[in-house]
Amino acid sequence: MRFRLTNRGPVFLPALFAVICFGFPALLVTTPSPAAELKWVQSDESLELHDGDQLAFSYLFRSGKKPIIYPLVGPGGESMSRDYPMKPAPEGGTTDHIHQRSMWMTHGEVNDIDFWSEGSGSGEIHHREVTSSEVKDGVGSFTATADWKTPDGEVLLSEKKRIDVRSDAKRRMIDFEIVLTAVADEVHFGDTKEGSFGIRIPDSMMVDRKLGGTIINAQGDEDKETWGKRSRWVDYTGPVEGETVGITILEHPESFGHPSRWHVRSYGLFAANPFGEFHFVGGEQTDGVRIKKGESIRLKYRVVLHQGVGEVGTIENQWKQFASEL
Repeated sequence: MRFRLTNRGPVFLPALFAVICFGFPALLVTTPSPAAELKWVQSDESLELHDGDQLAFSYLFRSGKKPIIYPLVGPGGESMSRDYPMKPAPEGGTTDHIHQRSMWMTHGEVNDIDFWSEGSGSGEIHHREVTSSEVKDGVGSFTATADWKTPDGEVLLSEKKRIDVRSDAKRRMIDFEIVLTAVADEVHFGDTKEGSFGIRIPDSMMVDRKLGGTIINAQGDEDKETWGKRSRWVDYTGPVEGETVGITILEHPESFGHPSRWHVRSYGLFAANPFGEFHFVGGEQTDGVRIKKGESIRLKYRVVLHQGVGEVGTIENQWKQFASEL
């Protein structure tokens, strides 16, 4: 146990006195360190949340064919998503699936257009504007809009996104609320595994690297057994820069398609898919999901970037807290 001296004397003395006099442990008195100043910094290419002189969060308006969150910064400053293709892959690093860019939201079949990949004929998500940004009570929040466009420029969907970022010493929480509204007369989300709310984790965390990477879901399935299963949350834990860290995605019970099936892979893909079915379970392809012009789908997730191993009991409590929030 460490004790810290202040100009008022040793902070452990009241606790020690309580133990000696009353025979029970007392909480140590601590003096919280001053909080660094959170502020949003916007450029032509991105919106960043700075915590003092440290980067806490970054939203890139365009990378490949969509907006992404990159870098994905952990509570200790760790980079918690793969850097490729935003940066060249290091020696021995993976270069597969160029469309899996840090953290993103897309889908593989929207009116027969592939928004998931970045090949010829794929759709594009165009950032429109940041409509608001603020810092209040230690939470950085912003809202932004985007258009889902076909290769010939037709707008199929309008996207409104709200993101809240908060941190403590051992975790950073990023809340996403995404509302997709049909602009076309009808928008069809196809039944495919290629989707939707995704993260590409660092290579060192991959289960396939056998460096300690693990996947677990709310039902207790592990590693490859988590793929395609419905679950209210999934956690991917592993080493980054020699330290054990992890990413938990919690899905709110009001999120469309809850509980989603999970397109989570031992090679490093980590995605919640509220539309996919037959790829995961077999059988006939379903009709997917159709919405008429003006109708909306709302998705809501909380991403917890944590230090240490993801503990099931802790994650379950985090999900219950998230689920109780409107």
